[in-house]
Amino acid sequence: MSDQQRIKDEVTEALKAVDDPELGIDIINLGLVYEIKVAESNDVHIEYSLTTMGCPIGPMIEEQMRSVSAPIEGIGEITAELVFSPAWTPEKMTPLAKSALGVV
Repeated sequence: MSDQQRIKDEVTEALKAVDDPELGIDIINLGLVYEIKVAESNDVHIEYSLTTMGCPIGPMIEEQMRSVSAPIEGIGEITAELVFSPAWTPEKMTPLAKSALGVV
C-alpha cells in the first residue's frame, strides 16, 4: 500500500469522529465527504458538502476535520473545500446512517 493510500484510509477513518451537530451522525456516514485527495507531497485536500446550503456549521466542520486528521503520521497540509455540486441528498448516506435516522 502506498503512503498516499494509507493516509487517505487513515483520514477517512479519522473523519468518522466529526459529527454533524444537528444530526449526531458522522460526516463520512452522512455522505458529506465527497472526495479525499492525497498529493505526492502527502498534502490532503478534502471536498465536502453540508446537508443544506445555508447551514452555518461549515467552518466548525472544517476545523474538526483538520484537528482529527493532523495527528496522522506523515500527513502534509490539510485543506478543505466546501462544495454544493452535486447537491447533498439523503441517498448519499450509508445504510448505517439511514437506519439511525429512520430513512428508508
